[in-house]
Amino acid sequence: MKIIFSTQNYAYLKTKLLALDSSYEDGATEVRFFPDGERYQRILSDVNGKDVVIVGGTIADSDTLELFDMACAIEKYGGKTLTLVIPYFGYSTMERAVKPGEVVTGKSRARLLSAIPITGRGNQVLLFDLHTSGLQHYFEGNIRPVHIYCKDLVIEAARELGGEDFILACTDTGRAKWVESLANDMGIFAAFVFKRRISAENTQITGINADVKGKNVVIYDDMIRTGGSLINAAQAYKDAGATKISAITTHGIFPNNAMERLQKSGLFECVVSTDSHPNAVKVESPLLKIKSIDRLIIDKLEGTIA
Repeated sequence: MKIIFSTQNYAYLKTKLLALDSSYEDGATEVRFFPDGERYQRILSDVNGKDVVIVGGTIADSDTLELFDMACAIEKYGGKTLTLVIPYFGYSTMERAVKPGEVVTGKSRARLLSAIPITGRGNQVLLFDLHTSGLQHYFEGNIRPVHIYCKDLVIEAARELGGEDFILACTDTGRAKWVESLANDMGIFAAFVFKRRISAENTQITGINADVKGKNVVIYDDMIRTGGSLINAAQAYKDAGATKISAITTHGIFPNNAMERLQKSGLFECVVSTDSHPNAVKVESPLLKIKSIDRLIIDKLEGTIA
């Protein structure tokens, strides 16, 4: 017997999963807030002896605690197994200390989720396109982290945008090896830009490693926040002679007016994002196309839950 719950902000993804696999029961919860801001949660569906899945990204501190509290209750009320599906793992860029005294929040969040009591037959966590793959090793104890790459979705989107002859590019050297690996799989060339940091907020592009003149360029980045780095890279490729530029991201965070900035830049034909972050499905823009990770999740659950 299998059942799926979600945090409030990930109800849209739970709905998609239930539509794909009818063998899962729809887990019901009650959530409300007291005047002082404290959250009341109640598990309404019976979980005793069931394989339980909770979908909930750690997109904000409140969402992380909502997920943590719900997961603890699942164990208390007899869940047989527990799988946390975390489409977007927050604080993933804070995976190491650069300055003395900095808090490695990516690690502390992993340790927090590792403290969820272990169900009778174990806990696991599914993570998607982590900013740094080493983050999965911050989980401790008996919880089993599984890092899922959205490679097939990215390749599918790249082919749709670029056709058979295009350059797969990235915003800087940080993702160069991953993009080069993807490009090799598709039998195309890869490109990246060289950057010089001017200040904490600003960088300057100093060069491009490949000839993009007259080419369609598809830029991949694991996450888009403000879009500043993406716009700067796209402008560099445009200045170098690229005829058409599109972008793909796994995690479309798009805070504030980020998508509006991308659209106003006039540089992009299309931006493709997965639905790993709720902001991506809320943005209304003719520039944005969404690809769901629902099938990736169901396929992985089928392989790990009997």
